[in-house]
Amino acid sequence: MTDQYFSGKTAIITGGASGVGRSLALALGKAGSNIVVGDVDKSAMAAIDQDLEAAGIPHRVDFCDVTQTDSLQGVLDGALESFGAVDMVFANAGIGAGEAGPMWAYSDKDWQWCFNVNVWGVVNSINVFMPYLVGRPERTHMVITGSGNGAYAVLPDVPIYTASKAAVQTITENLHYQVQAGGLPVVVSALFPGPHVVETGLFNSGRVRPEEFDKGVQGNETGINSVEDMKRMAEEFGINLQTTHPDEVAEMALSRLPDGNFWLLTLTEENEAKIRRRADMIINKTTPVPESVG
Repeated sequence: MTDQYFSGKTAIITGGASGVGRSLALALGKAGSNIVVGDVDKSAMAAIDQDLEAAGIPHRVDFCDVTQTDSLQGVLDGALESFGAVDMVFANAGIGAGEAGPMWAYSDKDWQWCFNVNVWGVVNSINVFMPYLVGRPERTHMVITGSGNGAYAVLPDVPIYTASKAAVQTITENLHYQVQAGGLPVVVSALFPGPHVVETGLFNSGRVRPEEFDKGVQGNETGINSVEDMKRMAEEFGINLQTTHPDEVAEMALSRLPDGNFWLLTLTEENEAKIRRRADMIINKTTPVPESVG
């Protein structure tokens, strides 16, 4: 069913050159879709271009800065030029600001950069792609990548990222409600990479930090610049950190999209317990206790 559903469709994926975006591009391509990758990481763009070419997948790879609507419009125009129509948009681009320490000591540049990409990137994607998608006679998809950290749990380690993803989830749900109220042929879905820490380059987002947000710090102030760093730090505290490969996230998403699911996520018993604890805390008005990463 998955192969039949995606065959012949065209998908735009922002942040599509690495991590979850890359896995989505390859999985959709193998399922028969035309792939349009938008990204700002030029080395990753070259790599995904080669891999899609080697797999015989019809594609194009374009530079795309999601903080700029003109850049997003250029990706849409290029997709239409190459493939005639767009059926799916994955607003997947996102970064981690790499903040550490007390919130009142964070650089304004961390807040601005993270919200520019994670929040305004989603808003800009909605503003550029939704007018096109709602005008299609066939069913289309708008998939927005969020995070359980912010959507259903608040982890204290990365407050800027958490706040940005909390905003993304409310934006995504409201978009879904408005589409439903209007009876529009767009399926809006919230994609949650997981259920464990996902093996992506999110911890090394500094590689694409714009010069205007440079704060003169090499790497993350946490000292964690990769999933491997996070694993080693966890081991020092006797924690066996479980991780999820991006391919697993793509496989899960593709298995559920044909049914029009809003929630594209996998929950472990631990994840479910976090959600229940948060709901109980609000209902019972108890003092919040921080959750652990993982």
